[in-house]
Amino acid sequence: MRVLFASMAAVGHTYPLIPLALALRDAGHEVHFAVGDEMHPELTRLGLRPFRPGLVFGEIYAEDIAPELERVLPDLVISGWAVPQVYREARRRAFPVLWHGFGRMFDEGIGLARPEGGRHLDICPPSLQDKGFTADRILLRPVAHQSPGEVPARTHEKLIYVTFGTVFGSEDLLAKAVAGLGSLDAQVVVAGPGRWLPQAEVIRQADVVVHHGGSGTMLAALAEGVPQVVLPQGADQFGNAKALVESGAGVRLDAVSAEAVAESARLVLVDGSHREAAGQIAEEIRHMPSPQEVADSLADVV
Repeated sequence: MRVLFASMAAVGHTYPLIPLALALRDAGHEVHFAVGDEMHPELTRLGLRPFRPGLVFGEIYAEDIAPELERVLPDLVISGWAVPQVYREARRRAFPVLWHGFGRMFDEGIGLARPEGGRHLDICPPSLQDKGFTADRILLRPVAHQSPGEVPARTHEKLIYVTFGTVFGSEDLLAKAVAGLGSLDAQVVVAGPGRWLPQAEVIRQADVVVHHGGSGTMLAALAEGVPQVVLPQGADQFGNAKALVESGAGVRLDAVSAEAVAESARLVLVDGSHREAAGQIAEEIRHMPSPQEVADSLADVV
């Protein structure tokens, strides 16, 4: 089977699609990936045949993908939520097509058009998914993709991981978080521009994750049962933070100061209820179908 993935050219949109793409590749299928140049080095390293449709940088428009559909002639198109014109053009040209989510269904007004109709590969655990999102869904376990790298050596009993993603992090926000967390008896590991780490492995060792509320970081922490302190900055992060707090697996901080970040992290460290709630969601995630299981079923879906 020849499968064409399409995504917005951003880590938060491309990386969630990679585990299924790799599972299909490993099962012997031919995988192609339509996305802007920024994502090509990592996709090339993985053997996923990336190409840039038209003059694409981020979004992919119908006129960009139309000639590529006729060139690749895929048996199945898998369209990320952020590139709806790929889904519509594939459907218009009668190619089998599925949506692929990147987390919770996002709220209106964040700068993306909400996908409508069709079947969705949904990587959000059902307990956290927007209850209003009732589309036909194929559950898919979220698996954090990470580039190669080394985890810093452990220096303290407790480890706090801090990241504000690839788009929303600012020097001021990071400085406040690090200043506050530095007052705690814990190792503080920071990822950011110029210092990227193998995030999934760092989270696996963490006691608390302090972050912006991006879907990828939130789901990676939940998969490992790690509680979180969320400082939402924009896009889908406010909805993610709300769902996380309602689940009991973390706390939300809107008024950011060094003292407030430190107190929130301290609370999560000493209050075992947040880790217990995160552990329950981790168990839910473990029971979701793996990328390999979903890959094996997609021929029947087509």
